[in-house]
Amino acid sequence: MNQALDLFKIFSDESRLRVLNILEKKELAVCQIMGILGMSQPLVSRNLFLLQRAGFIEYRREGKLMYYRFKSELSKKQGLLFDVFRIVAGEEPVFKKDMDSLKDCERFQKKVGKCNMETLKAFMEYRKQKQGKNKK
Repeated sequence: MNQALDLFKIFSDESRLRVLNILEKKELAVCQIMGILGMSQPLVSRNLFLLQRAGFIEYRREGKLMYYRFKSELSKKQGLLFDVFRIVAGEEPVFKKDMDSLKDCERFQKKVGKCNMETLKAFMEYRKQKQGKNKK
């Protein structure tokens, strides 16, 4: 029973689902995840820890940065649960918005050519300006 409960706990938090959803599409550094989802570093790091401990993601270090990616091999239970999530997430506006933000981040970083905290700050400012233009 504890294993089932732990699995469902992972899927009971919107922040974790948002992180998992973007990591399924692309390997990302913590600062990129922060910028894409507009979350604080402690919140992102806590959710990454829980997702990694639950076996949904893995990581690698490159210099000072930690990169996280969706695990290619999930258990049958994990895979089935994620398949259900994938079906539901496709209809939710917050996940569509996150995918747009991921694409913006990719375009922005191609222009800048690096991933660091300065780039994160510049991207966050870029997103604010873009969102302001979209509201007009």
